[in-house]
Amino acid sequence: MFNVKISLFARTRELEHSIDRLHDKIIEMTMVFKEAVNIYLKERRSEDYGAISKKIKIIENESDRLRRDIESRLYEHNLIPDMRGNILQLVENLDKVVNLFDEVAHKFYVEQPDIPEIYHDQFKTLVAQVSDCAENMAISSRAFFRDLVTLRDYSKKVYFLEHQSDKTSAKLRREVFDSDLDLARKIQINTFVEEVADIADLAEDCIDALLIFAIKREI
Repeated sequence: MFNVKISLFARTRELEHSIDRLHDKIIEMTMVFKEAVNIYLKERRSEDYGAISKKIKIIENESDRLRRDIESRLYEHNLIPDMRGNILQLVENLDKVVNLFDEVAHKFYVEQPDIPEIYHDQFKTLVAQVSDCAENMAISSRAFFRDLVTLRDYSKKVYFLEHQSDKTSAKLRREVFDSDLDLARKIQINTFVEEVADIADLAEDCIDALLIFAIKREI
């Protein structure tokens, strides 16, 4: 489908560096989020979880600054005019994924869901699948600017991981509602399962748009 291996960056090195750093922040976020959930499942709202929650907020803030810097460079310096709209949408989509990681982590801190230990392994599996899905989305996005063949390969991984996370979340939710937990607790756990899974759904949406941009670029 794609056979282009030409960088969009010719005389726009500062823009390139900002976009690279944004991708780095997404990958960093996926790793920190996995660690945060593991801490939460073990310690609930402990000092360690509070510290890592603040780290997630810092990553989110840095991502926002990078998004604004990229938008400013694209407009003020009239960079890559033929692709500007697509790049702006792509950057906004990436930032939404980072924001959702932050929102879910903060919700753990505020609402403190009581997740029985029997579900911890499945929850960790879901978080790993979702985080890996977002990481591969970031790698795919990076490849969009340099190597559309690599984009295709990592996009397939995103779709696979999103499908796996759907199966994991569906199984986990079914087991929770089949349990003897009280209804309020079931609903709270179900909500957190859905919101974690939503991160993979959003990453998949980013890839859908990214592949359309890639087709436009190749024409």
